[in-house]
Amino acid sequence: MEQQSYWVQTTDQQRLYVKTWGNANNPALVLVHGYPDNQEVWEPVIGHLVQDYYIVTYDVRGAGMSSVPRRTRAYALPQLSLDLESVVNSVIPQRSFHLVAHDWGSIQSWESATEPKFRERMLSFTTISGPCLDHAAFWMREQFKQHKPQFFKQLTKSWYIAAFQLPFLAPTVWQFFSPEHWGKVLSRLEGRSDLPLNHHIAADGKHGVALYRANFIPRLTKPRERFAICPVLAIVLEQDQFVSPALIDEMPKWVENFQRVNVNANHWAILSQPEVIAKEIKRFVQNWRCVEAS
Repeated sequence: MEQQSYWVQTTDQQRLYVKTWGNANNPALVLVHGYPDNQEVWEPVIGHLVQDYYIVTYDVRGAGMSSVPRRTRAYALPQLSLDLESVVNSVIPQRSFHLVAHDWGSIQSWESATEPKFRERMLSFTTISGPCLDHAAFWMREQFKQHKPQFFKQLTKSWYIAAFQLPFLAPTVWQFFSPEHWGKVLSRLEGRSDLPLNHHIAADGKHGVALYRANFIPRLTKPRERFAICPVLAIVLEQDQFVSPALIDEMPKWVENFQRVNVNANHWAILSQPEVIAKEIKRFVQNWRCVEAS
């Protein structure tokens, strides 16, 4: 697949490594990766979309080839939203776009998908295994009051979040992960042995921990009411071992035009079932293009 690469400077002087794929005359589709990945994780999905869309990917701050901020607060959600704005203003200036995101890419993209300034540019948002932290906080408070078993079920899925708050534990652990070791972990989770390796895994894992430290406690203790500014599709991975599908049930409270589709897949379906994920993305995006045209 042909692609071009760029460097984009952020509002706080970081550098993001950006790639574009396909024909620039096609509708723009921005893909944001999660943790502990980098933009290469999208390549299996891109192969199924590149004929129809002009695709933009980037290494989020601290991942892949992008620069690594020294301060944890530099990973806060408002700054991550500004990063997305810097990317689209640079490579698709004054153009509208569809946003797709996975895992932490989705968590940070909710900040933009609920930000009024994106209303005229963001045509749709497809979220995969990454809830809005503000929405999740309200959901967890309600579950604790009324449905404690559901609350504790999600808590057991999220044990690693508490571990990531410890100053030295997570960065130290990631130093022992080689691409091959991480590949074996993914293979066990996804039930496939042919998944591509992340050759930056140790650095991506170590630096990306700051995403958790900068955002979870502030957002879960002081959630904000944030409503989507565009249509939203939630691709729900039924076998996800990290995010409970129950978190999606309350999403219509926050999204006026909401759709969901369940896929029998685990957390890294973008690697193990890229054709299925691409099909759902394309169906949703084309549907809203038809609505706009009418």
